[in-house]
Amino acid sequence: MIENKILPESVVIEPKILYYGTPVVLLSTLNEDGTTNVTPMSSSWALGRRIVLGLGVEGKAVENLNRCGECVVNVADPSLWHQVETLAPFTGRREVPDEKRKLGYRHEKNKFAAAGLTEQQSREVQPDRVAECPLQIEAVVKHIRIPDDMPFFAVIEVDAVCVHAHQDIVTEKDHVSPEKWSPLIYNFRHYFGLGPELGKSFKSET
Repeated sequence: MIENKILPESVVIEPKILYYGTPVVLLSTLNEDGTTNVTPMSSSWALGRRIVLGLGVEGKAVENLNRCGECVVNVADPSLWHQVETLAPFTGRREVPDEKRKLGYRHEKNKFAAAGLTEQQSREVQPDRVAECPLQIEAVVKHIRIPDDMPFFAVIEVDAVCVHAHQDIVTEKDHVSPEKWSPLIYNFRHYFGLGPELGKSFKSET
């Protein structure tokens, strides 16, 4: 006989945000003068070599992507959360939009220096990589779409053209070791790393 399972009770809530636990990305884009802007973000996901990014339309990153069409998706690890948070109130736009100014944003031209990060030249695209990030994915823009019902967000699709990884997280056959690699997770506006491994997918080759 199968015993009745006791399920936890659920309640209906209205959360202000739905950052339910996603990796933190430091997105590199190219400024007009050839310098690199860095934007912390947590709305991204990958499907094969295609990566989908969600960004506010008033930020410098969307402006740069529309003009240049290249970027680097630098994926942070838990050791970088202080640098990520340092960058959070900065914008690369000299004219800070009113809504951002009300939230405490301010202009910062050299975000690498402000956060103590290191620029590293990319191989296939113009924006520099963030050397401290264990995964750095050079990419080119395929589509930029602004939803009609959410005109304050841009949905950007990019294709990976070159992937860099710190040597200490790479195993044989170009696999990233899930035991050594841990992304920084943005969980309802709090920063976390991963816990111990629970198991693996039947598709795993490691």
